[in-house]
Amino acid sequence: MGGLKSRLPLAIISIPLAAFKFGRTFSRDSGQCAGPESVMLKPRRNFILKKLTCLFTLSCFISFPAMADYASNGAPFQTLSQALDASGISLTGYVDAAYSDINSTGLFVNSAAGPVVGGAAGNTHIFDAAGATQGRNYSAFNMQQFALILARQPKEGFGGYVNMTAGQDAATIASMGFGAPGSVNDGSHNADLTQAYGSYAQGGLTVIAGKFATLAGEELITSPSNFNYTHSWMFGWGPYTHTGVRATYAVNGMVTLVAGVNNGFDQVSSGTGGKTGEFAIDVAPDSMFSLNTSYYRGKGMMSAMPGTGSYLDMIGTVNATSRLTLVADYANARQDDALLTGSGTLQGSNILNGQILPANTTVNAKWHALALYANYRIDDQWRVAYRNENFDDPQGFRSGISQRLMSNTLTLGFVPVRNTELRAEIRQDRSSGDYFLNADGAGKSTQMTYAMEALYQF
Repeated sequence: MGGLKSRLPLAIISIPLAAFKFGRTFSRDSGQCAGPESVMLKPRRNFILKKLTCLFTLSCFISFPAMADYASNGAPFQTLSQALDASGISLTGYVDAAYSDINSTGLFVNSAAGPVVGGAAGNTHIFDAAGATQGRNYSAFNMQQFALILARQPKEGFGGYVNMTAGQDAATIASMGFGAPGSVNDGSHNADLTQAYGSYAQGGLTVIAGKFATLAGEELITSPSNFNYTHSWMFGWGPYTHTGVRATYAVNGMVTLVAGVNNGFDQVSSGTGGKTGEFAIDVAPDSMFSLNTSYYRGKGMMSAMPGTGSYLDMIGTVNATSRLTLVADYANARQDDALLTGSGTLQGSNILNGQILPANTTVNAKWHALALYANYRIDDQWRVAYRNENFDDPQGFRSGISQRLMSNTLTLGFVPVRNTELRAEIRQDRSSGDYFLNADGAGKSTQMTYAMEALYQF
């Protein structure tokens, strides 16, 4: 018992010390600790440390009851890892780094001059072209994500889940109303509290409250879970997270029902005060086939849009063999009273039916998309994946241009050692107009992307 009393405080204290060290390392690697100018960047570092401190506080809160019970039994443990295991907490994460080369600027013709943050209006790719600038074709190494996931999710009783994301993707997935003032989607938001919620499970019912990932879409924020390196447009222009309450009920081994209410798409604080309803049904009659259908509807569904929005997503998965998986993902959406930006000049204005909008215009916008996936595992080390996508944006509400986009993506994956995957990818994008911006300032209808990615999970 004496060994427990002496080592448990050290295990707990090591968490904030690690958070402090990570904050310093993160700032240094971002160029924030070099030279006397680092004093001016202290608020940003403090912002990151505050988020990591929140992660530590929540971890202590959800682990204390289990640790106390473990201690009362007199069972000693030696390390933080053992302490977490004893409390039923898992600590996992991953690192995602890549190189991307595009034979265009990575921008649409009506984008701002740049550099443009990934996910901001004007990017032809939502995640893998951060920092794209007019006048030069895109070629860059990208630190996409460093993610930590702390979870305690018992089958019965209370639990919690916290997901922190650092890196270039953080600005894209960040929710409005959360983070340092003015930091969301401007490149300085380089650490994001992506998910943070408490949970309670009893029988077939699980209720969560807080900030959590969307049900819509085949692709996920957690990049190791995806077949490809680059993301589809329907993922990039769909929802990432919601803030609210969600109830999940497993009717039986084949059917699961979901219902909830939240602030809308990617809004910690509702931009309009409206609320969005969330409904889903998952059907999996056997291990070979599953169908997941989700539906969102409400006023202010999209940030700062007061009109009613709706979003339907259907994902069909077929495990054709032990090696081959096929997936079809269809989305159909609408946003009433959607605001299109217009200034009479090309840069920063929506292009509607081939015409530059002279002034801000409100429309009832619709869009729909279909993505088809195939993933074939050749052996324990090699796999190959293919994605075909069509994205129709007739009013240009999602892409900034009324156009139809098509893409074909081929990815080769190799696992040299456990928990590590290397990916090589080639992607062709096509637009219904000459809307991909070339380095010489001209538009074209086709662009090619060549990329390599390294993923490590721990």
